[in-house]
Amino acid sequence: MNFSIIGIGTAVPPMYITQAELLEHFRNNFILKPEEEDLYRRLLTNGLIRGRHVGIGQRSELVSTDPEELIARFQKYGVSTAVEAARKAMADAKVKPKDIKGLVVNTCTGYLCPGLSSYISQELRLSRNISIMDIMGMGCGSAIPNLECACGMISRSGTGPVLSIAVEICSATFFPSHEPELIVSNCIFGDGAAAAVIDSTGKRNGYARILDFASGNYPEYREELRYRNKKGLLRNYLSRRVPVIGAKTGSEVVSKLLARNKISKNDIAWWAVHPGGSQVLAQIGKKMKLDRKDLAFSYDVFENFGNMSSPSVLFVLEKILEDGRPESGQKGILLSFGAGFTAFAALLEF
Repeated sequence: MNFSIIGIGTAVPPMYITQAELLEHFRNNFILKPEEEDLYRRLLTNGLIRGRHVGIGQRSELVSTDPEELIARFQKYGVSTAVEAARKAMADAKVKPKDIKGLVVNTCTGYLCPGLSSYISQELRLSRNISIMDIMGMGCGSAIPNLECACGMISRSGTGPVLSIAVEICSATFFPSHEPELIVSNCIFGDGAAAAVIDSTGKRNGYARILDFASGNYPEYREELRYRNKKGLLRNYLSRRVPVIGAKTGSEVVSKLLARNKISKNDIAWWAVHPGGSQVLAQIGKKMKLDRKDLAFSYDVFENFGNMSSPSVLFVLEKILEDGRPESGQKGILLSFGAGFTAFAALLEF
């Protein structure tokens, strides 16, 4: 059975804050040593990110360390942003809620039981009889295994479409701390959701056929990129080695995917790479011999939204579809990586 992406939609919370505004906010609300303030200034005024969308009602909430307030923010904006993205994707696919046969939701920026899928399915008024799955803890890379899970649902049941949603409220994990790694996190992560409608190709071709998936698991790098729990709060940790590790693991996964399908990198016309940061994209370009033009859509998403974790790669794909306008028959790669250390890729044919 073959599978296609027949609809796509993205959404962000309504609050938008520029990097310059965030610099003043952190200066006024964090107790900063001179070297910390200098690092915030350099990261927030380097022009690589214009601003970010954050799931808050008022700016004072950005510095809250109350675990109950943070999880309430995660639930409120996680649900509303995911539902908005899902409605856009379903409208794009010309399907109604009653048509959806399955729902897969991934997130890593908050914990709920039941998961976000319970609230999202209720808001969308999906059928009680759909297949449902919550994916937790896979970090920035998890939109691609989400798509693979959606394809698996269709393959098992023989019915679709399935709604695939990646949603993160990264701002609910902002952590006031003196470590440079936490300062970097506070300066680049934003909030957003992306949804895709997947169905069997026999019904509709849609935007792109999903030809294959590949993944890699690298636990030897686990401590380089992960969340830790400190006093009931999620505390992000990313080392300076992340760009190099991301490029290495991403390159290995893509090479495996291309070899299995007996094609070369030159056969790939479009690259939707997770915009984890400017250094991440630079290292991927260097390792995989991709130039700035190949990664232009990833840089564009990073500049306008920051790193939204898992939804980001689907924001890039949507940008490719809207502005790149791939020709029929051209091939593309989705590439993402995240906590664990894990890396994931999908091969598409537009």
